[in-house]
This record gives sequence, C-alpha cells and structure tokens, in this order.
Amino acid sequence: MAEQLSFDLPAKPALGREDFFVARSNAMAVAMIDQSPNWPGGKLTLTGPEGSGKTHLVHVWASQQNARIVSATDLSEERIPDLSTGPIAVEDVPDIAADADRQTALFHLHNLVLANGHPLLMTGQVAPNLWNLSLPDLQSRVQAAAHVSVEPPDDALLAVVLAKLFNDRQILPRPDVIPYLVHHMDRSFAAAARMVALLDKVSLSERRALTRSLAIRLIGAPDSDE
Repeated sequence: MAEQLSFDLPAKPALGREDFFVARSNAMAVAMIDQSPNWPGGKLTLTGPEGSGKTHLVHVWASQQNARIVSATDLSEERIPDLSTGPIAVEDVPDIAADADRQTALFHLHNLVLANGHPLLMTGQVAPNLWNLSLPDLQSRVQAAAHVSVEPPDDALLAVVLAKLFNDRQILPRPDVIPYLVHHMDRSFAAAARMVALLDKVSLSERRALTRSLAIRLIGAPDSDE
C-alpha cells in the first residue's frame, strides 16, 4: 500500500475582536487597546511573552483605528513620511536594539506620527525599560509611553487558546484532549502553539485521530488527572 501523504497546510489564524477571549490575564491589555483615543501622549507599549496574543490585539486595534502594522525590522527613513500619515503599530521593537539606522527611523516615525495627531502602538516581549535601545532619545520616548502587559494564561484562557489554535488549523481533537493538555503541558502560549502544531503533524503522518493517547505519548506525562 502506498504511504499516506500528509500535507502540512498553514494555519489561518482568526484575528477578529470576536475571536479574542478576555480573561484576568489580559483584561487590562484589552481595556487599554479599546481606549486608544485616551492613551497618555497618544502612545502605548504592549508587552507579553511569545504567543501571548499581542499580535491578535494589534490586529484588533488596527481594525478599530484603520491603522497600519509594520515590523520594526522593516522600518527605513524613506518610509517614514508615508507611515506617519495615520495610526501605526510597530511590532517587536526590541529586535532593533542594535540597529542604529532602524532606531533612527523609529525615532522620526514616533515624532511625526504624534505630531500629526495619530496614535502609536509599539510591542515587545519584555517591559520597555528592558528593550535596551542604543539610541537614548528613542529609549526615553518608549519608556514615557503608557505600558500594559499580557500576563501568562490561567487554565480557562489556556483551554480557549488551545481550542482556537486547533480551530485555526481546522482540526477537531477528541473532547478529552484539551483538558489533558491544560493540566500537563508547559504553561505558556508559545508551548500551546508548538504542541498543537506537533499533534497536528503527527496525527496526519500516522493517519490517526487526534486523541488523548496521542497527547500522552507526545508529552510523556502520566495518564492522570492529578
């Protein structure tokens, strides 16, 4: 019999406001995103660990404000006049901590966007005082922004995130899979994304349903609800 082909299809994340689950760990971040017109000085820094929902919230905000989203590593001086004409979100600012040219571009973007009366959203994984930007004027302006963070998930939020990740891949695990994962996997959004991707890949390659027993094998934890 010919070997079954498995197709590693890309997930299609749902990034609408209605797809974002509000829990204690992210309620303050959601509230600040929804209060964009009232940001002190017109700017906000949004932080949280990998896979915490920052990008989702950025897309929610961009949709609300008709804003553009740009990676900090894609900034350049020639783009600043165009990018400063409306609300803008700059993602992963700490990634340019050692890049003088892109920091200078962000510094000018920061000043022009705010001078034009538009809001500015900047993101990173750690608190802004730890971004270690080598351009002092930029670092000081970043730290002057209002700051809100997305905290690690509780059980309820982790379960919803897992369900969303499975749904993004258009797969339906057995009902006991998510409760097992919540109690036994590493407690982070990044770990949830990796686990869902691995479960999807293995279930496809082995031509088997996505079951609790498969999750047990991949995690290596005892078959227990303790």
